[in-house]
Amino acid sequence: MMIKVTSVEAKAGYTLALTFNDGLHGELCIKDRLFGVMFEPLKDVAFFSKVSVDAYGVVSWPSEADLASDILHDKLNNSIKS
Repeated sequence: MMIKVTSVEAKAGYTLALTFNDGLHGELCIKDRLFGVMFEPLKDVAFFSKVSVDAYGVVSWPSEADLASDILHDKLNNSIKS
């Protein structure tokens, strides 16, 4: 099964509340990922809150910044296990 995000919500502290198509859900802080040309604009909290899920189940923003669903899934799954 291809891992896809089914819902995302921006939370305080650059945290994303994520739900995946396999039922995994939880919150993941991505503050450490907000660097470089593509992700720097996300440091603006108002812009960060414009997060959405695109047609392919990928977390994305209007600036075309996106985060791979499988990587987010692995990070969230690993954070739950620890």
